Amino acid sequence: MRGENFFEHLKKKMDEYVHLIYRITKEFPKEELYGVTSQMRRAALSIILNYIEGFARQKKAVKQNFWEISYGSLKETKYLLHFSFIEEYLNKEQYERAINLAEEIGAMLWRAKQSLRGT
Repeated sequence: MRGENFFEHLKKKMDEYVHLIYRITKEFPKEELYGVTSQMRRAALSIILNYIEGFARQKKAVKQNFWEISYGSLKETKYLLHFSFIEEYLNKEQYERAINLAEEIGAMLWRAKQSLRGT
């Protein structure tokens, strides 16, 4: 992470993730446009949007709340990826790439949340 701090690196990973989710879901069945596709995209955007909004807040408790929402949305996308893989909306390579990135983001976001608690 030379030249950039932890929080900026996390934001870049989240941005990469949301773009990956959008690319993957372009291939989903058209009948899922208002179902899984829409839900997964909204949840993926929620990850980075809540992170950014929380980052902008001064009070630790408010920041913590936004980052917890972000973390919850990440968990939601992970389930939707699993569901979509089982339903064969995405292939194994897409699934593994997205899950690996989600795991990396989850660990970083957890670390960021814990830093607010001083633990």
